[in-house]
Amino acid sequence: MLNSKFLDEVSAKLGDAMQSGPAKDFEKNARALLAQGFAKLDLVTREEFDVQVQLLSRAQEKLVALEARVAALEAQRGNH
Repeated sequence: MLNSKFLDEVSAKLGDAMQSGPAKDFEKNARALLAQGFAKLDLVTREEFDVQVQLLSRAQEKLVALEARVAALEAQRGNH
């Protein structure tokens, strides 16, 4: 999913951060760089993902119930 251009950009920026700043600033620079990189990706939190899984599950359950109801109504209509 990650494209090579993005990974190359991250790698280059990490290399620059290591060479230009003191070692104690590396973690801060790396975190900022990674945060910037992740912001470019269209990511969701685990909590948001779990909510969507629950919504999809409920929608699938409703769809099955509606399909059964339509089938029953069609069967009734066919009998009359």
